[in-house]
Amino acid sequence: MKIGIIECGPVPAALQDTYISYPAMFAAQLGALLPGASFTTISVVNGETLPAPEACDAWLIPGSRHGVYDDLPWIAPLKDFIREAARLKRAPIVGVCFGHQIIAEALGGKVEKAAIGFRVGMERYETTLGGRSGSVTMPASHQDQVVVQPPDSEVVAKTAACAVAGLRYQNAPVLSVQFHPEFSRAYLSDLIDLRSQKDVQPGLADAPDGETDGIGMRWIADFLAGR
Repeated sequence: MKIGIIECGPVPAALQDTYISYPAMFAAQLGALLPGASFTTISVVNGETLPAPEACDAWLIPGSRHGVYDDLPWIAPLKDFIREAARLKRAPIVGVCFGHQIIAEALGGKVEKAAIGFRVGMERYETTLGGRSGSVTMPASHQDQVVVQPPDSEVVAKTAACAVAGLRYQNAPVLSVQFHPEFSRAYLSDLIDLRSQKDVQPGLADAPDGETDGIGMRWIADFLAGR
């Protein structure tokens, strides 16, 4: 399986020596769960052009500091790419955080800044992912969220403040989540340290070490593999 990762934003400069990039995080963790998979990164944020959706067997769109409503030259082409990939129904697509939001916008939803403000930390989600129905605690870091659910989609994760925190699409192999399964506890801690106190919202849930480690990435791996 060849997995294309569409880079939409960098790891903060102060953390790049340790954590490199979001595509690197996904490739390392998914590579351990999908033996034989190969990964290629298309960095639209750095001006690289997207290939045809058929160029890879699956696609992943990670997070970004940018918003889907920003006036950037790669936003509209990425939305077109998502619509065409969904129309073809050939390669599964997974979106995370910004990826979740831009897929929703491309397929008929709407994204806005969250009324509650910037969220960063461990947050508890109600979810039906992984064949389960219950709560799970995942890393969160976002100020935008989906506020209008796209047509032909099912909500598979939510919080009290974010009603559309995960979507599975009914007419195309597309799954997206607002949380960050790729974030290690160390990375999340370092990321929080970079935020000013006015950006950090108090009161996010926490979980004992290891409670949900790796679950989100296994959900993604299973979806990409058609399991």
